[in-house]
Amino acid sequence: MERVEVAPSSCAGNYSLVRKAVTAGFFYHTARLTRGGYRTVKHQQTVFIHPNSSLFEEQPRWVIYHELVFTTKEFMRQVIEIDSGWLLEVAPHYYQAKELEDASARKMPKKVGKSREELG
Repeated sequence: MERVEVAPSSCAGNYSLVRKAVTAGFFYHTARLTRGGYRTVKHQQTVFIHPNSSLFEEQPRWVIYHELVFTTKEFMRQVIEIDSGWLLEVAPHYYQAKELEDASARKMPKKVGKSREELG
């Protein structure tokens, strides 16, 4: 941070700021929960959270991933939950509002996916 002359600062326990910073760096690796797993936002590729991930059981509605690994399926590794609204803030040149419309208004399959409030 010194090299680019940015003053170091703390998030003071507000981890949403850290997740938003990760979203700014990896906005193109976004996936949304659907009935059959996750689908990447831009290319509509079906992907799944890797079973070793801490989010495997949680199934948040929107995630950012670092890499895709193909074994028996296409798995996302290094996954973090995000808020879909952040994508328009950090990458308005890449996403359109209609691509990111909130799927919570539509019906979700029973017992699949947890809302942000349920995750805590």
